[in-house]
Amino acid sequence: MNDQELEQKIKENWGDGIVSLRPSLNGLEVRVTPNIFKEFARWLAADQEMEFNYLRCLSTVDWVQEQEIEVVYHLFSLRHRHHLVLKVRVPRKEPQLPTVSDIWATANWHEREAYDLMGVFFVGHPDLRRLFLPPGFEGHPLRKDYIHDIERFDDEFAEKIRRGEIQ
Repeated sequence: MNDQELEQKIKENWGDGIVSLRPSLNGLEVRVTPNIFKEFARWLAADQEMEFNYLRCLSTVDWVQEQEIEVVYHLFSLRHRHHLVLKVRVPRKEPQLPTVSDIWATANWHEREAYDLMGVFFVGHPDLRRLFLPPGFEGHPLRKDYIHDIERFDDEFAEKIRRGEIQ
């Protein structure tokens, strides 16, 4: 199935839930509404003609002016050798999406990273906790409005090491 056929199939099945659909260097790029996101993701993975069975990458974009965070999924079909970029935007104030870790196992760690560094909450995730930053760390440092106070963080971190709280 080429990108044009894939585009046609998506339009026929998902019409109103598609915000945008365009070709890109990384394969077809599809942006969907949050309300169809999970069902659409499941369809992409399960449909035998497409079979997007591998999540290569999950990343996030902070659109401060629009007050949204965009979650970007780079998908690949190992069987059919084609790519797709799935995008969905959520409100920046309370960014949340259903987990896709039950569809693509690699989403487990990717979603934890997006939660830790950007603050996106993935509803239904089996173990949503910080991945890189210590428990109790305040904020999400990849957000564009995050105030980086490296000296304060370094001092607090060093003090916890001295007290034996961190090994």
